[in-house]
Amino acid sequence: MNIKIVLKVLGIVLFWESVLMIPSLIISIFDSSYEIQAFVVTIIATAALGLLLTRIKTNGNEMRIKEGYAAVSLSWIAMSIMGSLPFFISGCIPSYIDALFETVSGFTTTGASIVLNIESMPRGLLFWRSFTHWIGGMGVLVFTMALIPSLGGRPVFLMRAESPGPSPGKLVPKIGDSSKILYIIYTAMTAITIIALIIAGMPIFDSFIHAFGTAGTGGFSMKALSIGAYNSPAIEWIITVAMFLFGVNFSLYFAFFKNSWKSVFKNEEFRLYCTYVVIGVIIIIINVLPNFNYDFSEALRHTAFTVSTLVTTTGYATTDFNMWPMFSKSVLLTLMFFGACAGSTGGGVKSIRVLVLFKSIYYEIRHTIHPRSVHRIKVDGKSLNDDVLKSIMIFLLTYVVIVIFSVIIVSLDNFDFLTTFSAVIANINNIGPGFELVGPMGNYAGFSNLSKFTLITNMIIGRLEIIPIIILFSPEIWKRN
Repeated sequence: MNIKIVLKVLGIVLFWESVLMIPSLIISIFDSSYEIQAFVVTIIATAALGLLLTRIKTNGNEMRIKEGYAAVSLSWIAMSIMGSLPFFISGCIPSYIDALFETVSGFTTTGASIVLNIESMPRGLLFWRSFTHWIGGMGVLVFTMALIPSLGGRPVFLMRAESPGPSPGKLVPKIGDSSKILYIIYTAMTAITIIALIIAGMPIFDSFIHAFGTAGTGGFSMKALSIGAYNSPAIEWIITVAMFLFGVNFSLYFAFFKNSWKSVFKNEEFRLYCTYVVIGVIIIIINVLPNFNYDFSEALRHTAFTVSTLVTTTGYATTDFNMWPMFSKSVLLTLMFFGACAGSTGGGVKSIRVLVLFKSIYYEIRHTIHPRSVHRIKVDGKSLNDDVLKSIMIFLLTYVVIVIFSVIIVSLDNFDFLTTFSAVIANINNIGPGFELVGPMGNYAGFSNLSKFTLITNMIIGRLEIIPIIILFSPEIWKRN
């Protein structure tokens, strides 16, 4: 393990985090708000620590898979620790574990909150709270690679450790150029969302806040009633469509702009994603029509929004789906598991893994019926090698084990099973709202510190997709070569 290169990457990330806090500080200064000092202290401390670590000489700047995974895991932990300081120092969130919970929820684009009166929070902290969604959506390491020269060795390992999905790849030969392309697409789509919301009648500041949450598929709102507070069909449809689009693999947008639009619609993961979103909307709308007095347009609007927000793991709300029939809630819970596409800002297990799992079951049945037959599992016409299949199965098994142990720990708080189970699922899948006490109109303030720490761990594990965090705590990785 080349610890020096890991610390250097950590320093670069912390420095850029301090830079990204400056817009929030400017808003606080403009409002003459009480959190100015908290931002100044945090920015100086984070920048100083970052610059100190960047001065470490790295003996050749060699980046390998061990260093990549360790750097990513430590960077997400460190930026969450430093990013929580404005909330804690300002006194807006007096408990540090609560401040850390809110910040981790922001960076991991989970959107779970412990804040009881969000509308009383000053604008500077509101901006930072939602901006963490935008930063974490595409990934701070991807952002770093887009702005700095190559770290040497193979910095693709940083993207592999941080980017969602089992097989993130380069769009162009140079990994730095791939990162820039991703952020250009990401930024352009965010800007379009902001403009559309402003045109629809949402105030400018509110549009930025909700566009950050939509782009990062995070879901932090500045309203207690979330998007439902605006009571605007136009705003709801804009965010519904935007959430769905941010749940699509960003490499497909690159292919589309290169006039390879046919490959987009041939992509099996994209087709599966579209299929279960459409089917989910259809079967839920039939079930919830009585809840909306058989007003089809009203039911369609809220159903489409709810399916889009949960399948992309965004977590916004226009209605309290906690009050829907159990059948609809069961379908929504299933969609929480599935999640969005790999290579998107969405969370969940990811469509590609669900696709491979379905194909594995199908081919295993065929092989049982025809033992002499030889079949290869293919996605988009390409055979998957055994290593890819093994990694997907290990991920799914580990995912189940972590969920089980997390549910056991959180159950010590003695909440009902649906609250406990959905809280764990909502956090490990980076969704935010669950059911019952943690439904769209509830929050996580009532959980114990032990449960909050467990859920914080779930958020980070879910965002980095398990393996990087497990590797970080493996003694083997820290041994010198």
